[in-house]
Amino acid sequence: MKFDNRKNIYYWKSDRPYALGNVQDHNSADLIEMEKLLRIYLTEYFQQGVFELKLGDGQGDHVTYMAIYPHQTYFVRIDNGPENDNYIDVESAVLQCINELGIPSPKLFHCDSSRTKFPFAIQIIEYINSKDLNALEKNGELNILTIAESIGRFVAKWQSIRPSKYGLFDRAVLMEHNRLEGYHDTYRDYFLLNWDVHLRYLQTNIFFEEDEVSEIRELVRQHDYLLDIPHGCLVHKDLALWNILGSSDEIVAFIDWSDTISGDAMDDLSLLGCFHSGEVVQAAIKGYACVKTLPENWEKRFWLHLLRNIIFKAVIRVRGDYFNKPESFFMSNANSSDLRAFTLQRIRYACEGLRGNMKIQDL
Repeated sequence: MKFDNRKNIYYWKSDRPYALGNVQDHNSADLIEMEKLLRIYLTEYFQQGVFELKLGDGQGDHVTYMAIYPHQTYFVRIDNGPENDNYIDVESAVLQCINELGIPSPKLFHCDSSRTKFPFAIQIIEYINSKDLNALEKNGELNILTIAESIGRFVAKWQSIRPSKYGLFDRAVLMEHNRLEGYHDTYRDYFLLNWDVHLRYLQTNIFFEEDEVSEIRELVRQHDYLLDIPHGCLVHKDLALWNILGSSDEIVAFIDWSDTISGDAMDDLSLLGCFHSGEVVQAAIKGYACVKTLPENWEKRFWLHLLRNIIFKAVIRVRGDYFNKPESFFMSNANSSDLRAFTLQRIRYACEGLRGNMKIQDL
């Protein structure tokens, strides 16, 4: 049975039924059989044999390949999770919108979530021969302030896409009416979705003490008025350097729109605050303001969304045992060698920001 309704999902990796699928095991024997089936699929689709099929090195919840033909190389993403989720259709529709808007991103060639002949959903997109910016940053090769300002400009640009309603997109509406529409009638409904579940999980798993949970819950309650936004805008929702391809000072493509939502204008900018210094975040805000006026109460909204985002990320990190991963893990970098301590620090910073005791430059 397909998992085609994400109405009760705040974020896939924190709320999906099968948490172990969040990081694929590329040493699994199952991949050998899947690669055989993928070759058959690609042969049928392209009407020619695959010249070379190379397993990608991503560490996320999709298996990726490069399908190399004499005339072109394609990037292939496979969703073989046990939920049989088909949100890849929504991501593909968003990617087309992004393409049309002129945002640097891969061209979409094909998407199929039917699983009628093959036990996986598949997306075929343009292969872009550039490093992800996280790899460049780890190697000390990234002009991060220049890049951050560019990120801010592009965030402002894709916010011109204003879907109806809020939250993750209803695939049924997309398939029937060819439009992006969120599941939720108010932004508050989406923002607070699984909020108590996430806090209880972190308390149960000894990430938070009970008094810390109470404090965080009260802070959000006090700032609940900030959730009264009149309309949503497109939010990437996983805006991190590993989802941006480019060079030391240029962005070539924004990738992986699989968690995209209709949400708040400060959400994507706050996601940068989950990983980077205040100087980097300010550069992104500067770039944003060059394209679009910052919204009302933008700084408070930044802190509120930083708190919400780092909470759901903490759930993912605890569920996936991220705090015990090796240095080669994609989440590891020079700025957060102790990921647990870094995560807790960002939560404290967000709380202090909401209280008015901290400025963004102090991150």
